[in-house]
Amino acid sequence: MNRYAYIPLVAVLSSCAVFKGGNKKKETTAAAAEVKPDKNGVKPYSSVITGEMVTYPGFITVHSTQKKDTVYLEIDRQLLGKDVLAINRIAKIAGGFPFFATEELDEKILFFEKGQFSNLKIRQQVLSRRADSSQLLSKAVAGANTRPVLATCPILAYGKDSSIVIDATPLIRDASGFMNSIDQSDLQKYIKIATFKDFEVESVRTFPENIAISISKNGAYEMNLINKKGGPMSLVTTTSFIKLPETPMATRFYDQRVGYFAIPYVAYKDDQQKIRINKIIHRWRLEPKPEDVEKYKRGELVEPARPIVIYIDPATPKQWRKFLVAGINDWQPAFEKAGFKNAIIGKEWPENDSAMSLEDMRYSVLQFLPSRQQNAYGPNVHDPRSGEILHTRIEWYQDISKLLHAWYVLQVGPADPGAQKGNLDDELMGELMRFVSSHEVGHTLGLRHNFGSSSKTPSDSLRSKTYLQQYGHTASIMDYARFNYAAQPEDSIPRALLFPRVGDYDKWAIQWGYRQTFAANPEEDRKIMARMIKDSLAANERYWFGNGEQESLYDAPPIDPRCQTEDLGDDAVKANTYGIMNMKRVFAEISKYSFEDGGQRQLMHDIFEVGVLRYLGLIANVSKYIGGVTYEIKEDEDEAPSYEPVPKEKQVAALDFVINEFINTPTWLVDPELLNKINMPRTRNYIEDAQLRSINIAFSAPTLNEYYRRGIRYGADKTLTADEIILKAHAAIWGDLQKGTVNIDDYHCNMQKAYLACMFTIFRSPEPTLMGSPAFNIAASEIAKLKEEVKKAIPLAADAKTRMHLEDLDSRIRKLSSKLK
Repeated sequence: MNRYAYIPLVAVLSSCAVFKGGNKKKETTAAAAEVKPDKNGVKPYSSVITGEMVTYPGFITVHSTQKKDTVYLEIDRQLLGKDVLAINRIAKIAGGFPFFATEELDEKILFFEKGQFSNLKIRQQVLSRRADSSQLLSKAVAGANTRPVLATCPILAYGKDSSIVIDATPLIRDASGFMNSIDQSDLQKYIKIATFKDFEVESVRTFPENIAISISKNGAYEMNLINKKGGPMSLVTTTSFIKLPETPMATRFYDQRVGYFAIPYVAYKDDQQKIRINKIIHRWRLEPKPEDVEKYKRGELVEPARPIVIYIDPATPKQWRKFLVAGINDWQPAFEKAGFKNAIIGKEWPENDSAMSLEDMRYSVLQFLPSRQQNAYGPNVHDPRSGEILHTRIEWYQDISKLLHAWYVLQVGPADPGAQKGNLDDELMGELMRFVSSHEVGHTLGLRHNFGSSSKTPSDSLRSKTYLQQYGHTASIMDYARFNYAAQPEDSIPRALLFPRVGDYDKWAIQWGYRQTFAANPEEDRKIMARMIKDSLAANERYWFGNGEQESLYDAPPIDPRCQTEDLGDDAVKANTYGIMNMKRVFAEISKYSFEDGGQRQLMHDIFEVGVLRYLGLIANVSKYIGGVTYEIKEDEDEAPSYEPVPKEKQVAALDFVINEFINTPTWLVDPELLNKINMPRTRNYIEDAQLRSINIAFSAPTLNEYYRRGIRYGADKTLTADEIILKAHAAIWGDLQKGTVNIDDYHCNMQKAYLACMFTIFRSPEPTLMGSPAFNIAASEIAKLKEEVKKAIPLAADAKTRMHLEDLDSRIRKLSSKLK
């Protein structure tokens, strides 16, 4: 049976020709004979949109049959040539995949263009190269940026005011068309998009600023977390067509001294001597009401014409809603710095309000996802032309509370009696969720991570109640500073001062991003905001943005050891020593911290697993200071260097810390009494694995050569040289050989083997450029030194195990020496 046969008098059921890679694919349907089209195939509106169809009015009106097996789009004539954002999201997905409903799959900006043969072309907009229309170069840029055609659809009918009706059914059923694209998601690694078929429209929703069409489809997956052989797959996605503002918001150019997400594009101007990369920041359109503009200019606080409102998903458990709302409202003081009061408002979703829909782009939402993932993230939907944020959907994975519990206990449990039990009360867990909410909201406001912020807090002040009350333990909630792990129980720091909060940097960054300048053009605005940055940073170093991430090719690679995650203070050795002291307290009483009625040590195991990773992270944080280099952004007129070595005394302290806390095996983490409660014996444990990996990295040719180059640039008075690092490391790893009786534990046996293997790898490398390099010279010297030290130590072995280990090392060195001869 023809799928259109049940619709009386429908004559034209034309298809869209969808273009992909130059190949044209047509899907045609039989036309009823009752109504004849004109010479171009266009029929009267009433014969196409019949009374038996369901009409969904919206900014694009949608018509469908009752069974939704035919879907027409009616596009207002005024929409032609206007940019529209098309976003594909997951609506439903089978279990076992690391993807969840509402997550984005693909995004394109497109526009509709009437063709010359009674058809409508859907073109993709290209914004990667731009030139103002006033520039002569704009013609060349336009010629080099032909907008690709995504689809060509015959016009079925013209409606009132010459609106255009097309059949969207072929677009919906085209597996490789833009309405089914997943090109910008990792989901494409799992499923075979070309296998999808059985396309059906599950729902159509239309709203004033977007329409949403949900499409179910069946196909195959290649593998997932449960079944690695592949199998059948069903998926439902939602394509939203989103209306973009008639007049794009005024842009603000990105400055690398303030952390905003930004859109890069190549900018062309007639008077430029070199091509420029412009970046425009993501931000909401916050503007004073027309009647308040003069008040705003005078510095009075005014309410924005359109505030930012974020709702809490109605599926969110009720006990957490007030905390998540509070996390949103925590940003209100920041916007007051930008001149706006009540600029951001958190609200619970109204109960039983059928007029509101989660698919309506006018409503931004913090949404719970029923997932065991321990994460949350705050994306936004923005206008690619201007960076204007239009909508946000903060994704909150439900099991993040498990990670928050472990973090809090391990970092500040000894300082907060409320954390010294297996189940935290709702008030404490709610405050933990509030802090994460504030962080993710920061992302939805356009802010990137500021991993350097916590380095501007004096480490001694981390234990000062007076300092913490005024400043907090980090200047930015956008840092991964988590909790004040330097606070000791005897400091009596109250709970509120253990948490991060919206800080000085955050308020300043919002002021920079959202303050209206009323500049005549973006270039003038750029100059105004650059002056603000220069003056502000000169007055307050807590406004410093320490990147720590490389978001794009246009960002400098992260090298500065001050810009790390999970660290605190301007003295990493001091802060992390305190952090380890707290972890030792927790592990000594882990049964108390993990006790649950009816529990079977699951929580104990979780805390231990997170704790080991936390410990290794503290070691890694400090190790980055060894031979470290800091980076500061400088303006052209500034003669000060951008790259400077970490002060040598800090490097020496960092190396000593790593030796004392890590190379000297942390027995408190491998205590059999503790491990026998957690896991069964293994060939290797966490600490041993980490020690061996660290040696393989620290004593590789690239690392040694890098230490050498930095020593040459800065000199031995300013930085640790490769020779100094090797000397200390050798003494730490091989020091047992110098004792009257040689007794080497299993951890040092393995480290010694790994160390020697690194030297062998460098010395025997066939790479010509390595021969004669500093690393080669170091390896040759170390092998020669160890040849003598090992040989002398064999007769001093305290036991058979140590003797066999030394004889094995001696044999390896002698074999290498004989091959070289």
